[in-house]
Amino acid sequence: MAISRCNKCGTISEHERELVETRQACVQCGTSALVYDTIFFIKKLSDLYFAQRKELKQLLPAATASAAIESSQSSENFDIHNSDLLSSALQHKPIVEWFKTKNMVATANHDAVDTTGFFDEAAVAIGSDYELLGEVCERIRYAQQKEYSSNLIHLDKKTKEDAKALEAFIQKLYDHSLIARCISNKKEQNIRVVLQNAPSVRRFFAGDWLEWYALMIGLRICQERKVAFACARNMTFTYSPNEKRELDVFFLINNTQPIYIECKTGDFRQDLDKYVSLRKRLNIEQKYFILCIADIDLDQAKGLSAMYGMTFVNTQTLGQHLSTLL
Repeated sequence: MAISRCNKCGTISEHERELVETRQACVQCGTSALVYDTIFFIKKLSDLYFAQRKELKQLLPAATASAAIESSQSSENFDIHNSDLLSSALQHKPIVEWFKTKNMVATANHDAVDTTGFFDEAAVAIGSDYELLGEVCERIRYAQQKEYSSNLIHLDKKTKEDAKALEAFIQKLYDHSLIARCISNKKEQNIRVVLQNAPSVRRFFAGDWLEWYALMIGLRICQERKVAFACARNMTFTYSPNEKRELDVFFLINNTQPIYIECKTGDFRQDLDKYVSLRKRLNIEQKYFILCIADIDLDQAKGLSAMYGMTFVNTQTLGQHLSTLL
């Protein structure tokens, strides 16, 4: 079988195979059209289709991200808890350019702001009730550190409401595959949590959860206030051949105002001099250079802020502070 397509009116006609590579008059308008072998013709169309689809797929994320940035990333643009919209070079570009003005070379980790997984939801749950759920995170982290395969979460000394909340949270961790199993022992009033060993999961419980929490709180407030922003997590920047650092969370508001958030779930005191020096080098005002310490109390935060010229917050006060900046 053979086929022809009229370039004038678009009519497609079938022909006998013997007419391949001859020219035949279009049955609709009479214009001469070349006859092709049907398989050859379809292959050429398919090649063209897939080439154009590939090109469109490459262009669409950038165009979508650009549109989102131009419209201030408002809440109607995308779901911050289920989107890869931010994980592009275009979205990170304003931050890279900002660091360039400081004579620094920044390298973005695009995947670090991809929220299509479940790390962000788990992190928000932990940070929103750290006094209760932080214990689960710490027990898992401790087991990872000791290379245990599991650990127990004790419920016997919890109120009925707290025990129910812990059970629901652990079940959610299992549903999201952040733990391998959860075995409830009603008699002993405990839950055995069997660990996942994937590197990303280990990093999450080792401290990445607080970075995710800070990122999501910042995104939520930016959308609520409808401000234009760029954001990054786990971005590295270099400012001399031998000095390279990794930031935890960074927002750039309206392409001009930086918000630097460092997140700590363990001891942070040995790094304070480093952050004091970095804040001065980046020339960021105290209120915009934030150290989020998971278990710091309000009096400690206030005292350290006065001593070191940076803003210290915990999981409960991070959102309150960010709300005053935007």
